[in-house]
Amino acid sequence: MGNIVIAGGNGFIGRALVKRSLEEGDRVTILTRGRESKEGMVRELHWDGQTLGDWAQALEGADMLINLAGKSVDCRYNAKNKRAILDSRVEPTRVLGEAVQRAERPPKLWINASTATIYRHAEDRPMDEETGEIGEGFSVDVATSWEKAFFEQSYPGGRRVALRSAIVLGKEGGVFKPFWTLVRMGLGGVQGNGRQIFSWVHEDDLFRIIRFIQAGTLEGVVNVSSPGPISNRELMATFRKALHMPFGLPLPGWLIAVGAWIARTEPELLLKSRWVVPTKLLKAGYRFQHSTLGEALTSLA
Repeated sequence: MGNIVIAGGNGFIGRALVKRSLEEGDRVTILTRGRESKEGMVRELHWDGQTLGDWAQALEGADMLINLAGKSVDCRYNAKNKRAILDSRVEPTRVLGEAVQRAERPPKLWINASTATIYRHAEDRPMDEETGEIGEGFSVDVATSWEKAFFEQSYPGGRRVALRSAIVLGKEGGVFKPFWTLVRMGLGGVQGNGRQIFSWVHEDDLFRIIRFIQAGTLEGVVNVSSPGPISNRELMATFRKALHMPFGLPLPGWLIAVGAWIARTEPELLLKSRWVVPTKLLKAGYRFQHSTLGEALTSLA
């Protein structure tokens, strides 16, 4: 039985991690902006993600702290949303740093969310932790500020790991259902020029990777992505095959831009090429449960 604290544990990824942690017999404390509650082995404590409070006591003696706090990037990047996206990541990371430094028995491991979007748009070669090139633009600025807030503070507890996660595929959220719906509607053709690389990880592997990190010695930045990234053209073909759809109308870049504006989101989410490989995990001996997209879609469907 372990003792795990998850900040931002009520989101799509957080709910999946909580469910699996409970299945393994762990006690879970969720730091939430909602009401406090306790049910079985799950306790929810209120925090504002900005200031120290009674919630900090939950960190005492914890085996692992996982920080997933952050506003969804599925929105228009206007000035208000940009500030909220940045602050909702940097401020919780900063205040958690204050809390662990004050703790008498800080968590043995602190895992902080980050994003594979930190790397540049890449159609020429894959990006790993050693040779990957940091990109430019708002999303990259958020990622670098996030990681800076995480690593610039001293950490007396032991190891820290920033998960540069690719797009997570899961049943209860993320991009799986929207893609599935597009394909069923006959709109599962190439998006943009189709050459952009889609890096992904199955939610099962995400949890197993966290456990692998907990049991090992990895620290620093770690790419969390399947070793089988594919082009957008291959991505949509795999979705069509899984749904037995014989065709899919293409969505050119200009139409995606119009659709993103209507849906109040950003075309970057579909058009940026994220070619990410998990070099550190593979070298450390991790073996993916879902290494091909076809297999992953079958398990989710």
